[in-house]
Amino acid sequence: MPTPPFVLSLRSKIGHDPLWLSGITAVVVREIDGVDHVLLIQRSDSGRWTPVNGIIDPGEHPADAAVREVREEASVECEVIRMTSLSVTGQVRYLNGDVSQYIDHAFLCRWLSGAGEPGDDEALAVQWCPIDALPAMDSDNTMRTSIALEGDPECRLVR
Repeated sequence: MPTPPFVLSLRSKIGHDPLWLSGITAVVVREIDGVDHVLLIQRSDSGRWTPVNGIIDPGEHPADAAVREVREEASVECEVIRMTSLSVTGQVRYLNGDVSQYIDHAFLCRWLSGAGEPGDDEALAVQWCPIDALPAMDSDNTMRTSIALEGDPECRLVR
């Protein structure tokens, strides 16, 4: 589901004005043949490869949102190991004129089950990429993924 119903409801009241939203990035790691891999989706809106990103529903815990988004977008079950970073995106202007900005909660997650395949219309493809051979990603997703894979037990506050 590309736009959650609560966002559509808000948009009916505020139009295209800037909207502050809470989001997640889930960096899911799985060992395959002795090599650590990261779950990536190819986004249907941009064609770019990213870890799973999503919007937190009202009242939903961010870690639960990460697990839900991985299930919905990639058909993979995972568990959250820890939060790795908290950051704020720049304003995003969508093709329809909507403007949003996100506070992003990034999590390192462990794969539990599922081979990985598109679970909704937000993903064109799903793949497990070796950590040392990740495709080019935008700067925000590159930063969040790098921090998650560093292994630092502290959550980094990115400004």
